[in-house]
Amino acid sequence: MSSWSLSSRPRPGRTARLTTTRIERSRAERRVDEVVVEEPLEIRLRAGSDVRTVAVTLRTPGHDFELAAGFLFSEGVLASREEIRAIRYCDDVPGEQRYNVVTVELERPSLPELPGLERHFFTTTACGVCGKAGLDTLARRGLAPVQGDIRIAADLLATLPRRLGRAQPLFARTGGLHAAALFGRAGELVQLREDVGRHNALDKLLGWALLEERLPLGEHVLLLSGRASFELLQKAATAGIPFVAAISAPTNLAVELAEAYGITLVGFLREERWNVYSHPERLELP
Repeated sequence: MSSWSLSSRPRPGRTARLTTTRIERSRAERRVDEVVVEEPLEIRLRAGSDVRTVAVTLRTPGHDFELAAGFLFSEGVLASREEIRAIRYCDDVPGEQRYNVVTVELERPSLPELPGLERHFFTTTACGVCGKAGLDTLARRGLAPVQGDIRIAADLLATLPRRLGRAQPLFARTGGLHAAALFGRAGELVQLREDVGRHNALDKLLGWALLEERLPLGEHVLLLSGRASFELLQKAATAGIPFVAAISAPTNLAVELAEAYGITLVGFLREERWNVYSHPERLELP
């Protein structure tokens, strides 16, 4: 990848301050509150003279290049960093919207066929890519089962939610962000990304791994701050992550995907208890 392009104009912040009325014990008090910013991001793909919008997502500003790269990777459009010539904010967008449009330029003369992106779809912070197909979509993409012999001690796994919380000062101030975090074999935090959208947080994390040439992630545990959906497990499988833990519940399709693709899936992770839904052999019990 030959270049990145950044404008010198100020970017939108990740939080905003506003005045609210707090009710406590039937008493009203005016106070300043800090809330998470939610703005659209349009992701464009360029190759030669061809340009196409492939997605629009509502996200928290920050790590936008990683978000674009991670989205394209998890959707099977990109496989490596070498396929990217440049990632830049768009100069042809006026005013503050400049930082809400990102173009990923490819190292090829024309755009590839994008069968999985033929519909011009809109991703939201709540539901991810709406209308995705099921497990047959991954089979058609030729996605192989995850390879990774990582084993995690149960008492170490129990500490990860607390370690995640300590690494989220912005969540502590706003309460409005999801997180996706990678941990190593010894429980060390490798990288963390936050966003108002669960899918965006993971795409930012995978975009970081792609641009840093860290893929596949076969020696890591992925911790999700919310529930484990099919699409989040799909992204984990694409990145070769063998162990996924979620603070909240998994869906039935997430469990099916984890079982089929060799991923250990843990849900309702707490210090005292949790559920193992697939491939428990990677968990070391006392």
